[in-house]
Amino acid sequence: MPAIKNIVLVHGAWGDASHWRHVIPPLHAKGYNVRAVQNPLTSLADDIDRTSRLVAAQDGPTLLVGHSYGGAVITGAGHAGNVAGLVYIAAFAPDEGDSLGSIFARRDPPSGAGSIRPDEDGFLWLEQATFRQSFGQDLGETEALVMAVAQKPIAGRCFEDKSGPPAWKVKPSWYQVSSRDNMIPPETEQWMAERIKAKKTITLDASHASLASHAPEVIALIEEAIASLA
Repeated sequence: MPAIKNIVLVHGAWGDASHWRHVIPPLHAKGYNVRAVQNPLTSLADDIDRTSRLVAAQDGPTLLVGHSYGGAVITGAGHAGNVAGLVYIAAFAPDEGDSLGSIFARRDPPSGAGSIRPDEDGFLWLEQATFRQSFGQDLGETEALVMAVAQKPIAGRCFEDKSGPPAWKVKPSWYQVSSRDNMIPPETEQWMAERIKAKKTITLDASHASLASHAPEVIALIEEAIASLA
């Protein structure tokens, strides 16, 4: 086993830890101690706190992997002393003072933004009818349906909360760009990968849901990050 045995997976908006269901079994079979946090999606601070607590419970060096909004979470939680590195999967990688909204404002809204609907409590949902096309057009119909029906809404404030000092400035990072992402513009993902000076960036012919549609490639990037940290 490599020196780093702990992997903490961090989900994004409109989902939960089960979005990693195609990534968890292969990594577990290889002998890694895999944990997947269940974040409340109530504020960036709340989600960083929940993730940080799970990271602190791990014994030894830990790799943090974040998908989508989970990238903003690992950017804050990555300061924990036992975090050895960060892997961003089609994810936000904010700098200090950035919000998700300010990052989106750099370009025209992606097509998936048209599926977002607020409820009366200030939480945001994706329309079920357009969930697959917006979030994971390369997923099978059944998998996309389950994701759409079981989606977990995110508080609207999470798009306004400003990021603190980013862990990617002090921890080595890796990035996966999805070239057919309808939730975060691929150009924005590439810009973030370059800004964080990712040790390696891979581009997949994938939707936003690359963690489900391209799990083997995502796993390979995670293992490459661990190998380089050994």
